[in-house]
Amino acid sequence: MSDKICVGAIAGAFGVRGEVRLKSFTSDPVAIADYAPLTTEDGKLSFDVAISRMIKNGLAATLSGIATKEEADALKGTRLYAERDRMPNLPDDEFYHADLIGLTVLDTGGAELGKVRAVHDHGAGDILEVLGPSGEILIPFTRAAVPTVDLSAKRIIADLSDT
Repeated sequence: MSDKICVGAIAGAFGVRGEVRLKSFTSDPVAIADYAPLTTEDGKLSFDVAISRMIKNGLAATLSGIATKEEADALKGTRLYAERDRMPNLPDDEFYHADLIGLTVLDTGGAELGKVRAVHDHGAGDILEVLGPSGEILIPFTRAAVPTVDLSAKRIIADLSDT
């Protein structure tokens, strides 16, 4: 399991005073500020976060060290990460996407389908993107299609009979 969890991304500048348009990946979007300091994936930059207000498709926020529109624009596309130990514990049937990526996916007969490459959420529920010997497979992340997730064994059992 990763020691960092991706909690958001900078979508560019908001206004001319160094605010950023922030897309939050947390269940409560405003809670992203509670997990600060947030870092870039490589850990080279670290930011304290203050949410200014909700805006269309995200949040307006100030990041420590960012004072101009140009500095904010330069960070467009940057993903922000929080330390795992700052994140809340999840119920048994919920998972952080970062914990699922890289797990081996087996069908109900034990045949390997591949490894989870990404988890996508397009609004109708999460989808596992699995890359294996036969190519890419998309599996809905529902209890029916994925009856077992075993993080300690680093595997997922997928039932593709109804997908």
